[in-house]
Amino acid sequence: MEEEIQEKITEVVVNNEPINNEPLASVTNTQDKSGKYFNKFDKKKNFKKDGKRFEERRPREDVEKVVVCTNRVSKSVKGGKILNFSALVVVGDRNGKVGVGSGKSRETTDAVERAFKSAKKHMITVPMVGTTIPHAIEAKFETSKVILRPSVEGNGIIAGGAARAVLELAGIKDITAKIHGSSNKANCVKATIEALKNLKTKEEVANQRGVDLNGD
Repeated sequence: MEEEIQEKITEVVVNNEPINNEPLASVTNTQDKSGKYFNKFDKKKNFKKDGKRFEERRPREDVEKVVVCTNRVSKSVKGGKILNFSALVVVGDRNGKVGVGSGKSRETTDAVERAFKSAKKHMITVPMVGTTIPHAIEAKFETSKVILRPSVEGNGIIAGGAARAVLELAGIKDITAKIHGSSNKANCVKATIEALKNLKTKEEVANQRGVDLNGD
């Protein structure tokens, strides 16, 4: 019985022809070693038009992620301790879009995945002039203060801590950043995001003030 099934499978794969005048999509049940039947041949999913088999692949992510920090929280209850994990993730496409998100779960991997999804939903567009930002700016979140200054091409990213991850994933290549106050990673990341949110190009400022840049 197994030899007959194997011959049919070989015939389907090689010739891609119907068996006993039945369409290929109907030959779906195949027996494995344990005697169970599973759906091995599905014309829509596992075969192309030329009969070659292929595997379904997940779509490639167009953003990169960096796990800034993870934190473990322990809660004491009557039966023992309950552990929870939180994660802070920064995502960006290195082409002007960046976002930050946080997630909590009983497992570290689940917390990171939730933070990743949250960061993708809250991505912002960063205005840029060449490889740097349009103007100097500062922002504050809680007790952390971040100052961003544009830099000449080739200077690179001069920033430390969590601010560097945000700037790199945003696609900014030349910038100087300084952090004052608390060095808490979560606060520094959110302060950097706030600073990038408030950046404006000269065209946006001119429109707000009703000024014509061309002088007409």
